Amino acid sequence: MKRKHRRLAILLAAGLGLGSAAALTLFAFRDNLVFFVTPSDLASRGRAGETLRLGGLVAAGSVEHTTIAGDPAVRFRVTDGRTAVNVSYVGVLPDLFREGQGVVTLGTLAPDGSFTASEVLAKHDETYMPKEVVEALKKSGHWQPGSGPPPPAATWNTLSAAKSGG
Repeated sequence: MKRKHRRLAILLAAGLGLGSAAALTLFAFRDNLVFFVTPSDLASRGRAGETLRLGGLVAAGSVEHTTIAGDPAVRFRVTDGRTAVNVSYVGVLPDLFREGQGVVTLGTLAPDGSFTASEVLAKHDETYMPKEVVEALKKSGHWQPGSGPPPPAATWNTLSAAKSGG
């Protein structure tokens, strides 16, 4: 084999190896590439026992503080404007956690459709709104871009229990 052909074969093998490594890495992280799912997405495609991130707004009037075995616990509902999911969490909540504010929770979906969070993250300021939440607002009819800025998070408590699905 000529030297030129040997170099070409080595380059092709290296390219194939690099491409395979990249494909395997992306395949392994395919579920982690999504920042979070909305309550509507969770209702339509979530499976019990699945670990995922649930994001949306904390529904007004839904936060209930308790204690479990001496540890602080909280139950609240996360909504995207169309559907709401009951969330339970044992632990200390972030300082920015409050009703009407954005939240992302990491946890598992229970068979009854509720969500057990192992971690709760609150948004960093009052003007930030994740792209997925904006899209969910548009889709649900709660906001149309031509009619002005999105509604403030504090006004999202107008969802009724019948409309929220839980």
